[in-house]
Amino acid sequence: MADITKRSEDYSRWYQDVIAAAELAENSPVRGCMVIRPNGYAIWESMQRQLDDRFKELGHVNAYFPLLIPKSFLAKEAQHVEGFAKECAIVTHSRLMTVVRDGKVTVEPDPASKLEEELIIRPTSETVIWNQYRKWIMSYRDLPLLINQWANVMRWEMRTRLFLRTTEFLWQEGHTAHATAEEARAETLQMLECYRWFAEDILAMPVVCGAKTPRERFAGAVETFSIEAMMQDNKALQAGTSHDLGQNFARAFDVKFQDAAGGQDYVWATSWGASTRLIGALIMCHSDDNGLVLPPRIAQRKVVIVPIWRNDDERALVMAKAAELRAALRPVAGLVHVDDRDNMRPGWKYGEWERKGMPIRIELGPRDVAEDKCVLVTRHDGQKFPTPLAGLAEAVAGHLERMQSELYAAAVARRTANTHRLETWGEFLALYNGAGGFAHCHHCGQDACEAAIQDETKVTIRNIPLGTPNEAGACIRCGQPSGRRVLFAQSY
Repeated sequence: MADITKRSEDYSRWYQDVIAAAELAENSPVRGCMVIRPNGYAIWESMQRQLDDRFKELGHVNAYFPLLIPKSFLAKEAQHVEGFAKECAIVTHSRLMTVVRDGKVTVEPDPASKLEEELIIRPTSETVIWNQYRKWIMSYRDLPLLINQWANVMRWEMRTRLFLRTTEFLWQEGHTAHATAEEARAETLQMLECYRWFAEDILAMPVVCGAKTPRERFAGAVETFSIEAMMQDNKALQAGTSHDLGQNFARAFDVKFQDAAGGQDYVWATSWGASTRLIGALIMCHSDDNGLVLPPRIAQRKVVIVPIWRNDDERALVMAKAAELRAALRPVAGLVHVDDRDNMRPGWKYGEWERKGMPIRIELGPRDVAEDKCVLVTRHDGQKFPTPLAGLAEAVAGHLERMQSELYAAAVARRTANTHRLETWGEFLALYNGAGGFAHCHHCGQDACEAAIQDETKVTIRNIPLGTPNEAGACIRCGQPSGRRVLFAQSY
């Protein structure tokens, strides 16, 4: 296994090295697409399971919609097609044919199979979903309609990076329909809070919840809200979004309902989503120069037992005790892995599990069994704790909770230390020509000024944090009047 580059030397290379060392994912033969390996997919499964349970607690149900969308559907919502036009992949033919040229066999589209209407590989599913909702919604009794789907999407990205920005990625996308604007806005904010809960309580990753500027809104939305997290290089990562779509898609697809008084109106819509980008966020928020660090609540397996032996008799002794401990730990740690491979030394196993982010490692040798104890090692800080076997389950439970809270506290402290209130353009330039971070600054709200800041500095307004008070001031760049501060950062 190659060494992991230090974060201080090359943060981008470090990120790629951690993914490789933890065996999370690798590039596929198609540029910008990735193969998610079992270790990486286990994290995604854990994310799916916990988010899906929460969605269903809030009343949502799952469905599935087609991967292919008629091209004409995108044209029905002008802002939507404009927002995604440069990222869409198009299917033009339905079959291939082999052609021999100069003695070489090639594969080409069969001209006879050219489609009457070209199809778009979904970059998101609003259009095809709202075409179906038109058939399903007739009256107020059909509302609210609360549907989510787990799917893959494709956006033809120019610059890609595993998990953070890939041509194809996995995600969930919720699409809901409501009888009133107020209900739709409440749903939008409820799902934003759902993402905040997941990021902070499960991923131990503090986030800033807020509204996007008009320039950064989802194509076709009247309001977009996001959660923004700070990574260890002080850049921001958008970890989830929730969109109030107003009646835009309902009007585009003629989705009306009869209200209780017998009148007709267009429904009010929302959409919201989070993707495998969360795995990238998890890596960059917590991992270290030794490899992956996983908060216990997201780790599919939280404990590994590494038996140590020198001969068959010792092996039988420690393996029997390991089996007992695995059963005893299940109520507090779920599935426990026993690393019984006999072709690797214990030290090599320790390093492998450290690289892969296993929260707790238990070292168990024949002397430990004789003395009714073991050595418990916590991944996030490397501390070793000699622990009696009789109290091991309670110790494991306590350490798992300690790890979860300490990882969150460390991320909060890092964000606090790198968050600033800036008043002048000189301070702004100094910050982003240096260490970077989050900056709460006044902004005039003009699109041209926002675009100029991004062009000149590669810094964007991440969001307008919820609860930001009215505060008179001057725009950080142009000096025009401003009524509140916004959150600036460089981002992924």
